[in-house]
Amino acid sequence: MYWSRTLIPTMKETPEGAEIPSHVLMLRAGLVNQVMAGAYTYLPLGLRSLRKAERIVREEMDAAGAVELLMPALTPLSLWEQTGRVAAFGDVLIQFAVKRQNRKVHMALGPTHEEVITDLVAHQVSSYRQMPITLYQVQTKFRNEERPRFGVLRTSEFLMKDAYSFNPSVASLDESYEAMYGAYCRIFDRCGLDYLAVEAESGPIGGDASHEFMIPAENGEDTLAHCPNCGYAANLERAEVGARDVVPPDATMVKVQTVDTPGVGSIAQVCNLLGCRAEEMIKTLIYVADGRPIAVLLRGDREANEGKIRRAVGAERVELADPDVIQKVTGAPVGFAGPVGMKEDIPLWADRDLLAMRNCVTGANKADAHLTGVNLGRDFQIAQDHFADLRNAAQDDPCPRCSSTLNLRHAIEVGHVFKLGTKYSDALGARFLDEHEQLRTIIMGCYGIGINRIIAGLIETSHDAAGIIWPVALAPYEVTLVPLKVTDPETREAAERLHDELAALGVDVLLDDRDARAGVKFNDADLVGIPLRVVLGPRGLKEGNLEIKWRWDSEPQMIPLAGAAGRLAEMLGQERAEATLFRGRTGRVG
Repeated sequence: MYWSRTLIPTMKETPEGAEIPSHVLMLRAGLVNQVMAGAYTYLPLGLRSLRKAERIVREEMDAAGAVELLMPALTPLSLWEQTGRVAAFGDVLIQFAVKRQNRKVHMALGPTHEEVITDLVAHQVSSYRQMPITLYQVQTKFRNEERPRFGVLRTSEFLMKDAYSFNPSVASLDESYEAMYGAYCRIFDRCGLDYLAVEAESGPIGGDASHEFMIPAENGEDTLAHCPNCGYAANLERAEVGARDVVPPDATMVKVQTVDTPGVGSIAQVCNLLGCRAEEMIKTLIYVADGRPIAVLLRGDREANEGKIRRAVGAERVELADPDVIQKVTGAPVGFAGPVGMKEDIPLWADRDLLAMRNCVTGANKADAHLTGVNLGRDFQIAQDHFADLRNAAQDDPCPRCSSTLNLRHAIEVGHVFKLGTKYSDALGARFLDEHEQLRTIIMGCYGIGINRIIAGLIETSHDAAGIIWPVALAPYEVTLVPLKVTDPETREAAERLHDELAALGVDVLLDDRDARAGVKFNDADLVGIPLRVVLGPRGLKEGNLEIKWRWDSEPQMIPLAGAAGRLAEMLGQERAEATLFRGRTGRVG
């Protein structure tokens, strides 16, 4: 391809509204163009990289035994009603009605495709002999993002690979899950991503049944806990906190006192009024677990983890109680609950941090009042089996797998594999006859990859002040040829000949045939991030040499012009397959 024959609208300045490096660079390098908030046109360079990521995904999914199909983005709303997800998605689900003859037909644009694929399998799979099977597609998804931002990382329209496994048993699901997990690792390795496979919240089957694939990045919207010593990694929803010192401090228990705190219900407000610290307070949260109220006690500076609470209490659903329930069980409005003297006798659960607390401040279970000098064991009791890890992990918490500590890191999620169990197959009647002619429910797994996020995540963590730094595998073009004096017939002829030779060898080559200064061409090549730059100058050609430079190297090198096409193709082929030079580059970000 010749630069003058395609569309590469590069920009010198940072576009208005672009907040993070990947967004800035995708706009400046001419990869995308914003149509409206949350919707982008992929320009030729951006589309080429997107298609390369898509091809890698397809190759590894096929190699893992998955079978591709294509489902419509347009779906009947009735499917979503059967699974209860119209209400669950709320405004995120883009739904509308169209007029067909004399009736209205209610539809939705698919934000995901569990309903459609399960309905298909319910009608087409009826025997254990037809399973296991994993079906996948690469399809556009639609979600009504209230606040689209960060370029293609958070949009209303995006490209996703979603796969679904259908299994006759849990053991079969485990095998499908492992196959997809392995495929995901190979996909992200081939794409050159610096990623972590982190433990995530389990599905209905339980156990270690969910993993997210995260790219650690300063501007990531997710948070993960990572131990650099043993490699343990989990998202904040799942991350465990290791063993904690439970020896109470050597402090005399003081007398409980009631203090007036008019209109002061938050931790920060109480600390400011009473001159105490958040870690000296007991935060009492009232939850409803499967319809029954419970109290969860945390240190004042900690955040509750509802997934951990749900698992600890053995509930299917846990949610914060509404103000009426809080008033009923505590006798106080929101902000004044405490473990001492609740109006109703409800189960108390406590995070393990409370075992090391003395002389605490907590709500008095009446309006505008708190208690000081509260102590576990003397003033309130908690059953031994009601202590658990109930909070979000924090920076420098003990690692649950070794003696080191956890680091909290921002990250970009690019993939997720998890076990769905029978939630959708139950709702949509996906059943089969087993080997004993008994009717059973199909067990499902779900596996998603954000194709756009691969591209944006790579750029977010692989760039410098000059622009993008692509691995060969994802670069829109693998090599750019830069003739220094394109108007010189001999230079242009040599550049065009090398272009044709490289193209014939299967190399994605871009010839910058613009009549522009060398600095302009070099700057654009760096901005776009082409991995290998080849400079053809009149002096070098007379000496029979070419100047080549990898995008991540600081200095160029010279190679002979004779046989250059074959040598360049070999270098690029090796780097495309192994990414050794790209992975060893200096100045990595994220």
